Amino acid sequence: TSSSLALRSEQRKEQMGPEDCSEMAMEALCRAGDEKADRWRSLGIVWRNVILMALLHIGAVYSILVIPRAKPLTWVWSYVCFIVTALGVTAGAHRLWSHRSYRAKLPLRVFLAAANSMAFQNDIYEWARDHRVHHKYSETDADPHNATRGFFFAHIGWLFVRKHSDVIEKGRKLDVTDLLADPVVQFQRRYYKTSVLIMCFLVPTVVPWYFWGETLWNSYFLASILRYTVSLNVTWLVNSAAHMYGNRPYDQNISPRENRWVTFGAIGEGFHNFHHTFPFDYSTSEFGLRFNPTTCFIDLMCWMGLASNRKKASVETIQSRKLRTGDGNRSGNQSQDHSSVI
Repeated sequence: TSSSLALRSEQRKEQMGPEDCSEMAMEALCRAGDEKADRWRSLGIVWRNVILMALLHIGAVYSILVIPRAKPLTWVWSYVCFIVTALGVTAGAHRLWSHRSYRAKLPLRVFLAAANSMAFQNDIYEWARDHRVHHKYSETDADPHNATRGFFFAHIGWLFVRKHSDVIEKGRKLDVTDLLADPVVQFQRRYYKTSVLIMCFLVPTVVPWYFWGETLWNSYFLASILRYTVSLNVTWLVNSAAHMYGNRPYDQNISPRENRWVTFGAIGEGFHNFHHTFPFDYSTSEFGLRFNPTTCFIDLMCWMGLASNRKKASVETIQSRKLRTGDGNRSGNQSQDHSSVI
């Protein structure tokens, strides 16, 4: 019986000497250590990313103390770098290369590729491929930043662990021939590390020092470290906050939401329920230019002849979808006609 087994076990312990007890304790500790190590290994923690991101955010906190010591022109330059960085993601890797929602001529593609290197969020090819997987398999294990695994994972935690096998498997099955055929994408991918060093760190740091005598220390921490950290987090908020907080006027059956705060920080990318409902739309919103600096930029490029073929969901299609699957909330005023779209 269990009681007799327990009694014999207690008697055996009483008969053991100190050496035996120490040996058992060591074995138990080793087993516990092995089990803990196995758990860490199963998570696939990428410690390099954990350490680098921790150091980056510590540097960003310190950068706030540098702001009063820097020259006003350096503040302006840091914000300009932030906008260029954001456009490299929103107008470039996202709306152009991931969704092909408009066409861009070579000079514009070169600029957006350089801006994307300033963003330092993986090269265009990898960013666009993973984003296509995110849309096709949203909120599943094949989604690189699956929001069902929690806010922290969707925001930054997905970078701290190795990709789920489903992400890799589904990504390999996607059609990315358009990315492979774009010489700008391939050039940036081939020289990505060099382009990041120049665009993300060297140019933002050197310009204030060379042109208006700012210290390299102030330039580095404001225009490089703080600007880079802020741009990362506003992009990540699209994956986290805009998948959890807000209304769903277009499709209440999916997780992505309309989030005005994310829209403000990510220069137009927070209309996320609309975007996942109509991913082909170049504006990612039914409201055109309002609250959407990226759309303003694309429209300006079209006016300058550097972009064309903007895709837009029709007003009728949007209203029909709202009535059919929306949650009944209004994300803004009446839809605006985009008859000027070419």
